[in-house]
Amino acid sequence: MLALIGAAVGVYRVKYESTLQAERIAKLRGEIRKEKEAIALLRAEWSQLSRPDRIQELASRHLALKSFELDRLDKLDKLPEKPKPPGDPIGDMIEEMDPLDITSSIPGAVQ
Repeated sequence: MLALIGAAVGVYRVKYESTLQAERIAKLRGEIRKEKEAIALLRAEWSQLSRPDRIQELASRHLALKSFELDRLDKLDKLPEKPKPPGDPIGDMIEEMDPLDITSSIPGAVQ
């Protein structure tokens, strides 16, 4: 009789815990569904707000921008040379070295 009562209590506990877990899962699925709907709504709103024609219209209305003219661009060859970094003793030594000294293991050796 005691074994039967113990088994009934065990089965009731398992059933109660599984019911709680099923309710928790259903609640989480509902929250996930709501979050997915919120994400879809935000994506739709973002695509509406980031339309190029809307941005162009807002820029024209609120910003005093001039149109870009291609003749204002300059060629790359007209740019000044990059200045040499000051105080680079190792770079200066490498530039002053004989190419044969750089490629051989013995300075002054001919290959």
